[in-house]
Amino acid sequence: LLGCIQCGRCTGGCPVTVRTNLNVRRFVYDSKTIDEDTLDELARLPEIWDCTACNTCAVRCPKGLKPVEVLIGLRNILVESGVIQPTVRDALESVFREGNPWEKSRATRSDWMEGLEAKIAEPGEKVENLVFVCCTNAYDPKVQVSAKNLVKILNKAGVDYGLIGDDESCCSSEVHNLGEEGLFEMMVEDNTELLNSFDAKRIVTISPHCYSTLKNQYPDLNAEVIHYTQLLKELLETGKIEFTKECPGRIVYHDPCFLGKQNNVYDEPRFILSKVPGAEIVEFDRNRERSLCCEGGGGKMWVESESTKERLADTRVKDAKELGATILAVACPFCVLTLDDSVKAKGFEEEMRVVEILELLGEIME
Repeated sequence: LLGCIQCGRCTGGCPVTVRTNLNVRRFVYDSKTIDEDTLDELARLPEIWDCTACNTCAVRCPKGLKPVEVLIGLRNILVESGVIQPTVRDALESVFREGNPWEKSRATRSDWMEGLEAKIAEPGEKVENLVFVCCTNAYDPKVQVSAKNLVKILNKAGVDYGLIGDDESCCSSEVHNLGEEGLFEMMVEDNTELLNSFDAKRIVTISPHCYSTLKNQYPDLNAEVIHYTQLLKELLETGKIEFTKECPGRIVYHDPCFLGKQNNVYDEPRFILSKVPGAEIVEFDRNRERSLCCEGGGGKMWVESESTKERLADTRVKDAKELGATILAVACPFCVLTLDDSVKAKGFEEEMRVVEILELLGEIME
């Protein structure tokens, strides 16, 4: 923190400052204290829960600092004291008990595979691509189609892959972002042991949250970690998959923070969408590293903001409508859920739909 020059670019760039009282620069300045009582007071300010961990503050910081870690550290103080919202407590306990934050049984984690020719790998089995599905894709009916379509695409392309099945556990991206460092460290250790038990060349993730966490916070993994858009780009370039049905309409792509700002994956999703027959591709004014956060990350799926101002997802949906987009394409399950809610709240269902890229590909492939 002593490297901070108090320029304020973190606060100036923070997307949620337009609707909350979060002042990242001030939190960084005040957190330089070594007085534990002061830190406890800071941790009890409700604004620390407004942060979505989108990483804009780190992208903008001229000193290369990560101000978001200050807010996560303050959350950790609260978690350790037990002073947290019931929804946060339940999500964390569910990860500990069942390996997912959605309070679902581990025994039902693979139910989405029913009726599919899904290949489940066994520990020790050599597999080129080990698919890490993600808790949300496994349990939420709205986004299960993404996992199903990925399996169908990999089967069609003849890709050597394997799923983990019921043994897969939460990557714990949001456990970390909610401030439960003890549980996060335990999950990293357990998941590393599980993933390394497979003889895999690559781990392919569906969710950007899993991708970012496994890639950047699991230092002892034996396999390379990639996002599914990177794999599909390879398959398109080598002619192993192709799109045969037209998709007339105007598509705008929303960059997920954990894929873009966190890991600089911008081109692969756009390359895939550029191959959609009959579609017109347009861009948001705020795109790539300037993309507007949907507020799905940082544990916000389990924390409700006290602000009554317009949600960022609502702003994003309005921007898409102004562009005349009929499809708002995303590559993240959290983005699907937040933006789809906003489309419904704004009454835009007749004009525009939110579609995960894998869902869209399922519609244009035979």
